Amino acid sequence: MIPRRTSPANPFRFRFLFLPLLALVIVIGSAGPALATGYRYWSFWEQDGGRGDGRDGGSAWTYATQGPSTARPSDGDVQGLRFSVSRDANDAAEPRGAADFASICAKTPPSEGRKRVALVIDFGTAADAPSGETPPEPRTACALVPEDATTAEALATVAGPLRYDTNALLCAIADYPETGCGDPVPDTGANTGANTGANTGADTGADTGADTGAGTSDEGPKASAGEDGSSGGPSLGLFAGAGVVVLLGAAAVWQARRRRG
Repeated sequence: MIPRRTSPANPFRFRFLFLPLLALVIVIGSAGPALATGYRYWSFWEQDGGRGDGRDGGSAWTYATQGPSTARPSDGDVQGLRFSVSRDANDAAEPRGAADFASICAKTPPSEGRKRVALVIDFGTAADAPSGETPPEPRTACALVPEDATTAEALATVAGPLRYDTNALLCAIADYPETGCGDPVPDTGANTGANTGANTGADTGADTGADTGAGTSDEGPKASAGEDGSSGGPSLGLFAGAGVVVLLGAAAVWQARRRRG
């Protein structure tokens, strides 16, 4: 009786399993820093809960769903912009300080055919500032503008000049910051603007809004920046990593079949 011949273990089979697993380890290992990356930008906020004059129990900041260049506030609305470093809308810092319409627009009487929009402009903290720059003190302003004016138009009347990038992302308010626009900032373990901001506050951006500059729809970071309010960087990295795994696996199969032939 002739003994059955057994085939030696195919080394390519193990290579086929090892290469994709190695690639996956690399992808997972590199995903951490990408997820930790934040962006330095203006975020855009709107008050939720009424006029913010205290008559209805107060109101809270809500990250805007569109940028300041497309948002059209109504008479009596309160909107805010905050410059800070954040990873996404959930991490963004709200504008600080008082934010009620009655106080901000007390000295601006109503005008026929125009609307009043209360704006809270928070330039952020020294920790969020670009190197060599000092953030101005937060301010409030009441913009009296045509009824169809956007938030960006209202902002330009009380806190210009404004600076935008080629994608209509709001980069600077009243010339702050002097340079940069939605720049990535690696996480060093320190608290971001969201943790340093008082009064649950600010994200003009994105809408990354103010939206990152204002509104998430105009911001790179959200969108930035942005702004569905979340950064697209980490997701892109994970998709790219998955593609690497697939490609390496396919290459291993092709190589094994080629050598067998």
